[in-house]
Order: sequence, then C-alpha cells, then structure tokens
Amino acid sequence: MKNPVLLVSCDDQRGLIHSITGVLLQAGANIISNQEFVDPESRRFFMRTEFEDAQGLERLDETIRAVLPARAEMRVQQPVRRRVAVMVSKEHHCLADILVRHAYEELPADLIAIIGNHDVLRPLAKKFNVPFFLAASSDVSQETHEAELVRILAPLAPELLVLAKYMRILSPAFIKRWPDRILNIHHSFLPAFAGAKPYHQAFQRGVKVIGATAHFVTNELDSGPIIVQQVIPVDHSHTPQSLIQAGRDVEQMVLSRALRLLLEDRIFLCGNRTIIFD
Repeated sequence: MKNPVLLVSCDDQRGLIHSITGVLLQAGANIISNQEFVDPESRRFFMRTEFEDAQGLERLDETIRAVLPARAEMRVQQPVRRRVAVMVSKEHHCLADILVRHAYEELPADLIAIIGNHDVLRPLAKKFNVPFFLAASSDVSQETHEAELVRILAPLAPELLVLAKYMRILSPAFIKRWPDRILNIHHSFLPAFAGAKPYHQAFQRGVKVIGATAHFVTNELDSGPIIVQQVIPVDHSHTPQSLIQAGRDVEQMVLSRALRLLLEDRIFLCGNRTIIFD
C-alpha cells in the first residue's frame, strides 16, 4: 500500500458515497480505487478508498466525519509498516512462509519478534535475523506462561500478533490486550472439525476436501470472524499423516494472505463476520 486509505463504517443512508468522495475532491485528492458494500441485515455501510495528492490530511478526518451519520467509524490510514510479532510452537511451515515473504518485502510489516513456547524454531528465526524469545509452557500454569508472554511483548509494542501454529489456547485476559489484532491459522475448514486433531477427525469422516481457515482470535475457541479459507481435494487413499502433509501447503498460503489483507487495511468487522475488499 503506497497511498493513504480512507476506511469508513457507518449506518447506511442516501448520498454517502457522493458526500465522502466530494470531500476528497475538495481536498484535491485523486481516487485510485473505491470499494463499498452495504450489509443487508445490519444496514451497515462499509467503504475503502485509496487516494493520492490530497491536501490538508491533518484536517481530513474532521471534514469527513461532518458528512457521516452518528456512530460512524472512520480513519485515514497512512501507508506505514505495522509492527508484527509471531507466536509459534514446533511446526515450521507457516513461520517459514512469513519469514520469506518478509525478507523479500512482500508484506508491509516489520517482523519484530518470534516467540515460541518451545525452542525448536530458534535456529530458523536466527537464519532470518529476527529476534527469538522463549516463553516455555511446559510444567507451568497458563497464568504463568501468559505473564511471560506479556513481559516479552509489552516493551515490543506489536500492533498485530500472528499465531503461526501456536498450539496453545489463550485466555480472555490475554486476548483483551489485543482485541481484533490476533490472527490465527486453523488446520481445518471451519466450522467443521474445530479443536484438536482436525485432520484425524476429517479422516474418520472420509472427507473429499480438506482446508485451512485464518480467523481472528476471540474468547470462543476457533469461532472468531473468518478472514480467508481455502480447500484442496483429497480421496480415500489419504491417511491422517498424508492429510496433514497436504494441509500444510494450504495453511501457509491462507495465513500469509490473511496477514496481507490485515496489513493493507482490507478487512472490516461486521458482527462475527468480515467484509473484505480484496
């Protein structure tokens, strides 16, 4: 994202697009792209507008708010790199994909830390010169483990947390610190096969497709708003182990795409659903 982006969410009413784009025109802005959607159930209006050459950006927020209805949410997001911390356990594939994309400037982010509840992936982090921190979870309580996570994360001030196969359930108290800013990859096509061992569950059901789901983390396990899903075909010859192997490729693609959408401000929340302007 090379230009400022205007993000608007508000109750729908006539003339919104005309009013908003009129303000941008008066500011001398050239609109590069514009996407909008009205949710038919909530009658909520969503709009993402990328623009260039605007004057007086410091006053644009105030001017646009003046033409919006009550309870409107809006901001002008400048093209900045977000601070991202990745949390991992033992599996490397999702982390490796993010590290490669980050190294080749495919993600508008600064990868500030990798935090593992095991030390297995420290060598991988070292290869990409990203600081690795150990917050051991074995033989300690959840409260102790999460206190250590907070101790590590607090001075780093990440804007987003990415759970790249971090195989621990986070408490509501921890999630509350980063509301709508924790991204998880689930190795299943949710809502099917939530919880542990989804590939084994899929094998027992004889599924013909398997997939992966990237979603926001909420207090309810594997039930946060879905961002990206993808599936691949499988058949009767697959074992649980071959399903796991096939699923890894899908998982890393889904997680990286969801992260890009977040970093480029293409996601709006609408209750427990997402509105995505890709």
